This record gives sequence, structure tokens and C-alpha cells, in this order.
Amino acid sequence: MAENENGQEKTEEPTAKRQREAREKGQVPRSREFNTLTVLLAGAGFMVFFGGHLGAQLAAQMADGFTLERELFYDTQRLLPYLASQIGRALQTLAPLFALLFVVALLGPILIGGANFSAQAMAPKLDKLNPLKGIKRQFSAQALLELGKTLAKFVIVSLVAGMVLWSVSDELLHLGEEPLKEAIFHTADMAVWIFLLVSAALVLIAAVDVPFQLWNHNKQLRMTRQELKDEYKETDGKPEVKGRIRQLQQEMASRRMMAEVPKADVVITNPTRYAVAIVYEPARMRAPRLLAKGVGEVAGAIRALADEHDIIRVEAPRVARAIYFTTDLGEEIPGGLFVAVARILAYVYQLKRHDPEVSMPTDLPVPDEYLDPREAARAARGNR
Repeated sequence: MAENENGQEKTEEPTAKRQREAREKGQVPRSREFNTLTVLLAGAGFMVFFGGHLGAQLAAQMADGFTLERELFYDTQRLLPYLASQIGRALQTLAPLFALLFVVALLGPILIGGANFSAQAMAPKLDKLNPLKGIKRQFSAQALLELGKTLAKFVIVSLVAGMVLWSVSDELLHLGEEPLKEAIFHTADMAVWIFLLVSAALVLIAAVDVPFQLWNHNKQLRMTRQELKDEYKETDGKPEVKGRIRQLQQEMASRRMMAEVPKADVVITNPTRYAVAIVYEPARMRAPRLLAKGVGEVAGAIRALADEHDIIRVEAPRVARAIYFTTDLGEEIPGGLFVAVARILAYVYQLKRHDPEVSMPTDLPVPDEYLDPREAARAARGNR
């Protein structure tokens, strides 16, 4: 099990933040064996399909290059431009091969770890110039692993090359009996196929190295539980900071809620424990809505605002508790409380008209389940 510098085991999978930071530092899974395989196979494949045409062009250019005018040897002003033109022709002929190898060399790493550009990885680091650290890296477990892979490649490639050469030994012996031109083309054709088969031998090493590099990269990014907790604190904030933020949010919400109290038609109280402020405008509301609610000190503040703005307060303990538990701010009163709230509003409207015969209604039906917070929530969802 991997451990960090403090001796703690890295048992936790890397988080998205850890992986993102690793990519920013240039730490992505890479397989040199896979890159080598793709470049060699691409080059061999190109030579199989286009090697004849490429060889013919180079042969023609070589023949032209050796066919020189005698005066050219004695004219240095013409000789150098001629040499440059011949080099240019050769590079132009080989350009498709070079372009293919360049593209494959870029795509190989992308297929394993994705495209990634890291300025941090390109920045010079003085610790890399430390000879002691260099010696330490030479004798590290990673260096031993690379040595093992190199030896494995040597053994596998040597075995495959020996088997291929043995299988074509008869053809190689008969090359001396062929005419020179045919022997040259035959040798080139055999060399291309031998190169392709020997390159394909690296498939075995790449098939082992790619999964290992992906596993090793993930292993290096693993985190201890303490690192996971520290990252959680950095991303989501420390508990005390989050608590302070929640407190500020609650205070802001409370201030917004209190600003709505003066718009209420009635404040229903417990009388001291709970308080809820209700408004009803028939022209634009289907049912009464809850503007504010509170318990304890918040309820006292709602009652004080109601008195300050001459809003009628009605003591109806069961109704106040039921509304408090079933209704969120801005929501309509649930259907199970329509009758009770309607009778309270009717009473309030009569008081505002100074009706001398008005009396507080006593029949305010409130289902018992509305008085329990859990039952109230289920009942409110069922009535909406």
C-alpha cells in the first residue's frame, strides 16, 4: 500500500480536483513502449505500401545526383546551390513519411493520457540539476522497472528477429543467384517486411505496459484520508466558516421576511411560541399565502411588527402551529386549513369594518396530523 511522507496509507481514490491539478503539472499517464510501437508500425506500414515508389524516386534522384557536368566540379558558386537542391529534392520525397511519423508521434501519447499542455512542466526546476537526486533516481524502483522493460524488449525483439531471419534464410541465400537489380529490390522488400514483423513484436510489451502505466498513475495520485479531509475543507470551506455563512444567509432571509410582515392581513399566534403572517388578495390569489413565520424570538419580532403597523393579531394556537409546520414562505395555505383560515380572515374583515357584533370564531378545524412536523409535511404535500 502506498504511503505519503507522514507514513499514512494512500487508500482513497483521487478526486477530480486532484486529477485536474496533476494535469496542470503535466502528470498524465504515458507509455513510451506504446509510443515506440505506434511510430515503428506507422513507418513500417508506410514502407510496405509506398516503399517501392519512395525507393524508385530516391534511386532516380541518386542517379541524377551522380550525373554531373565536369565544369560543375570547378565552379564553387554552382556546386553548393546544386547540393542544396539535391538535398531539398530528397527531403521533399521523404516529407510524407516524416509527416506521418510526426502525426503518429503526437497521437500516441494522446491515446493514452489525452491531450495536455502544461506550462508548469516546461518550467525549469533547479532540483533536477542536483546530482544526489539524479543518483537516487538511477537506483530507484522506477529505474529498475525501466531496466526490466528494456531487457524484456531486447529478449523479445531478438527472439522474433531470429525466428523471422531463420524463416527467410533460404531466400537470403538465394539472393546471390539473382541479377543485381532484382536482388536489390528483393532485399529491400524483405527488409521492409522483416522490419514490420519485428516492430509488431513490441505489441506484447505495449499490451502490458499501457495498463500498468494507467494503474501506476492512479496509484501515485491516491490520497490519504487526511488529504481527502483537507481538500474537502479547501473546496467546501471549514465547518466554522460554512456555519457563519449559513448564519448570514439566515439573517438576510429573516430581514427579507420581516419586510413582508407589514403587507399581511392578519398575524396568527400561539400566542407566544409561534407566529405566522397571512395575506389574501382575492383578485390575484387562489388562496391565502404565508408571508412570514417564526418561533421564539422571531415570533416575538413578527408580533412587534404587527403591532407597529396596526395589523390585527389573532390567537389561534392550533392554526398557528399547523401553518408553521406545513407551509413554506410564499406558499399557499394547504387545503386542510382552508376553512380555519377563511373563518379567521372573515373575522378580521369584520373587525376592520367595526362590526359591533363580531366575535372570535371558536370552530377552527385543524387535522391532528398537521400539528406534528413529519405528519404535517406529508399532509401538506398530499393537499397540494
